[in-house]
Amino acid sequence: MSGTKADRPKYTELKKYVRSGLDTVVVYKLDRLGRSLRHLIDEIVELNSRDIGFKSLQENIDTTTSGGKLFFHIFAAIAEFEKDIIKERTLSGLSAARSRGRLGGRPKKLSEPELLMMRRLYADKSNSIAEICKMFKISRSLLFKSVNF
Repeated sequence: MSGTKADRPKYTELKKYVRSGLDTVVVYKLDRLGRSLRHLIDEIVELNSRDIGFKSLQENIDTTTSGGKLFFHIFAAIAEFEKDIIKERTLSGLSAARSRGRLGGRPKKLSEPELLMMRRLYADKSNSIAEICKMFKISRSLLFKSVNF
């Protein structure tokens, strides 16, 4: 079983086949179950919630034992800590950018005067939707979002 793809039919089939309280999923190496730490932890948590054991032969992890469960919980706590640190750094970076006047996000397609003109053309019904879109080089969906703000 490969851990590279999110959609893995054989793994999905395996999860349907294993029996709660009776079976254990065994992998040779952790990266066979999931490439990202978050995905790996989610998969093992799902197995544990269904009372299905998990063993990784290479890393010697066995969630059917107390020591294996402890190791996995430490592993999961470290991953959660890492995720929180990344989130804090991201928020800090965004805050610093805002304080320097950077707003972020996609630039506006139309200026305020263009928006006003487009709304007038749309309201007076003298031009078709296609003509207005062509005139301003915008999609129909942007036109309708802009006039129905």
